[in-house]
Amino acid sequence: MVLPMRKNQSRPVHNDCPLSICMDILGGAWTPEIIWYLHGGARRFSELQHDIPMISAKVLSSRLRKLVIKKVVNRVVKPTSPPSVEYSLTDLGQELVPVIDAIVKVGHKIKLRNDAEHMVAG
Repeated sequence: MVLPMRKNQSRPVHNDCPLSICMDILGGAWTPEIIWYLHGGARRFSELQHDIPMISAKVLSSRLRKLVIKKVVNRVVKPTSPPSVEYSLTDLGQELVPVIDAIVKVGHKIKLRNDAEHMVAG
């Protein structure tokens, strides 16, 4: 017996869909973490490496480059000796912080639930 195909009640997601556009920015590994640490203020590359010790320099550099291209992060070369580069969030980047914060809050709830289940099972 073949079941009839039900109509999806959600709005369709296409390449030009706002959800797809936003997830294109946030979907990369380490990207939410980079945005999260930059929301506290401008950071140099080495400071971000310290904030996120598990990320390699190559991946951090690549993610920052993509975030600059997508206008989420500002890159400013400071006229110091030697020159240094600071990264900060653009207005668009700042708008993504509440989204990441909401994900963090749900993550805390999931973690608490999982911890409680492990305590009961253990």
